[in-house]
Amino acid sequence: MAQRIDDLFSNNRAWARRMVQADPRFFAQLAGQQSPQYLWIGCADSRVPANEIVGLRPGELFVHRNVANVVVHTDLNCLSVMQFAVDVLKIRHIIVCGHYGCSGVNAALMKERHGLVDNWLRHIQDVQQQHAAALSAITDTKERADRLCELNVIDQVSNVCRTSIVQDAWSRGQELAVHGWIYGLHDGLLRDLEVTATGER
Repeated sequence: MAQRIDDLFSNNRAWARRMVQADPRFFAQLAGQQSPQYLWIGCADSRVPANEIVGLRPGELFVHRNVANVVVHTDLNCLSVMQFAVDVLKIRHIIVCGHYGCSGVNAALMKERHGLVDNWLRHIQDVQQQHAAALSAITDTKERADRLCELNVIDQVSNVCRTSIVQDAWSRGQELAVHGWIYGLHDGLLRDLEVTATGER
């Protein structure tokens, strides 16, 4: 059911009341500081609400989202978020989280044209080309798309690890781990792709 824009303000007031009822000092504490331990780099898809699916409250998860959770070394927006999270907030974990059924990944896989976003999705097509043999061996279209979603996350974890931000943090001994996860729209569950990196040799 479509909501009117005014309904969002009503929803906001109701949410704020609930938060104060649960903890009268919630907003005072939240306004005082933020000290999240996690940076979430995820897809902009509206069906993947970062805080909710990991059960964290406002102030506990620093979030950057874009189409298909891509980390590009020329994306100053993403890099600025990462640097603030690592250098200022001193987060301890960077989580790259993709999701099955990602429209961006599907568009890249099917080579669909959508305009400006095609340039962004080119990064996923690069991942596809790197794993062309393994992907073409998967006959089921959905399974192939799911595997590309996973491979995209794995590649973006590698991109995060190669940034000067993460490399500098590791060289100065800062405790920082980079994780690759994927979320299932069909069941609401997260899966660890087991590509965690900590900078330890």
